[in-house]
Amino acid sequence: MNRKDFVLALLVVTIWGANFTVIKLGLGGVPPMLLVALRFVFAALPAILFVKRPAVAARYWMTYGLTVGVGQFGCLFYAMHIGMPAGVASVVLQSQAFFTLAFATLFLHESVSGSQITGLGIAALGLFLVGRHAGGTNVFAIPPAALLLTLAGAAFWGISNIVVRKATASAAAEGNRLDVLSLVVWSSLVPPVPLFLLALILDTPETVIGAITALNGVSVFSILYLAFGATLFGFGAWSRLLSRHPANQVAPLSLLVPVTGLLTARLVLGEQLSMLQWGGCLTVIFGLLVATFGLQTFRRLAPDRGR
Repeated sequence: MNRKDFVLALLVVTIWGANFTVIKLGLGGVPPMLLVALRFVFAALPAILFVKRPAVAARYWMTYGLTVGVGQFGCLFYAMHIGMPAGVASVVLQSQAFFTLAFATLFLHESVSGSQITGLGIAALGLFLVGRHAGGTNVFAIPPAALLLTLAGAAFWGISNIVVRKATASAAAEGNRLDVLSLVVWSSLVPPVPLFLLALILDTPETVIGAITALNGVSVFSILYLAFGATLFGFGAWSRLLSRHPANQVAPLSLLVPVTGLLTARLVLGEQLSMLQWGGCLTVIFGLLVATFGLQTFRRLAPDRGR
């Protein structure tokens, strides 16, 4: 990977990491389901006028829209609304890697390696430590419901990854290539209606209308950042990188998202994690590294004590 593309990849993972802090800022003035709905409204419009429809059956991009928009982000935004810290959310959501592994084994009959099982165990320990003691100096514990909703969001993300694999295989069977940006844009048409309905149920029509008419600068910035920065630019640039370089060079860089997420939350929101929670976050990241690269990689990196 050349320097220009490497810098682009770092920019994308930084934008995705900061995404969690921006969500927290947006939730200060907009109810969670409404904020998610507006994210996808602006991700779809006007981009859909310039992006071709995905070269797969509509059921794939519609299912993807439901699992990502309503499932993943609906759960995540509500979890952060009820107390999940932004930095911790960026780490816990990465458990999607293990949900993806489980669903791929169940539905796609893919095999599981020993390193992946080991990585899952390490990350599970990290998640336990994260939920055991929450962030801040005089800290309150993370609400169990917030932690469970974040894990549910990760599970929906895992399901959406299986949908993408199925869609990719379907497109290839017809001699087409699935364009990820096209999938993201067209699938963004699906979440707004169910999310608006959820917003009306959870927050009352008066609250929703009041939030829309009273949008402030921070709220507008959050919506535009989430729609154009994290969604359109992020996925567009990532798709470009994947089209130009092998996946094994690009995909591992996404492991930097929780790192940039933790740092951004610390700098912007002042989230100060306890030592135990820092240990939990680092343990989750280490588990992801083991599952992605295998234990052999770490053995090769370790110094030879026999010399």
